[in-house]
Amino acid sequence: MRDLHLTVPSAAGPVNILRGIDLDITAGEALGIIGPSGSGKTSLLMALAGLERASRGSIVVAGHTVTRMDEDALARLRRETIGIVFQAFHLIPTMTALENVAVPLELAGARDAAMRARVALEAVGLGHRLTHLPGQLSGGEQQRVALARAFAPRPRLLLADEPTGNLDQATGDAVMDLLFRLRAETRATLVLITHDAHLASRCSRRVHLADGKVVKVDLAPLCATPVV
Repeated sequence: MRDLHLTVPSAAGPVNILRGIDLDITAGEALGIIGPSGSGKTSLLMALAGLERASRGSIVVAGHTVTRMDEDALARLRRETIGIVFQAFHLIPTMTALENVAVPLELAGARDAAMRARVALEAVGLGHRLTHLPGQLSGGEQQRVALARAFAPRPRLLLADEPTGNLDQATGDAVMDLLFRLRAETRATLVLITHDAHLASRCSRRVHLADGKVVKVDLAPLCATPVV
């Protein structure tokens, strides 16, 4: 990211959400982005995924200049390169766990989508829940389906936005253990958005945001899960 700005209109006038972000993320690293509410964390992730258009500056992901791509190209980039896990699970309520995980694989043209979805769900401990609808699953199980969906296409970049925000402490810890294990196994680059300093400490590096700017970058003192 270079000189990244995001300004949005409001009734009171333009609001500057991101104000000149410069950031390099190394392939294969686990990066935590931390800061208070309103610091621009989620907006930064949305811009990185091409879900929010930057007002100024550039973003390059895996050799692709996100800030110059049209919507079709951005959709292909997300389908082929980027996995996203949100705080809200965003599962399709009328589809089973297996179908929810298979959808992005089918969109990518995978002929073995159902088999790969099954393997992904088994990897997150839900091989016995393949035919259950989201409404029949607990919050932790729904987030594990979301993790399986994100990892099944084997993305090079995984973006996680407060993935435990809707979960209790114990369930959230279990989900994060799973996320870091899958990241290590697939060697995906991880960008984790969180307000929790302890959670961010599981990453190898932390970026602190405040008022839309990077105010500090440091190595996490605790690296509970090795970065490989």
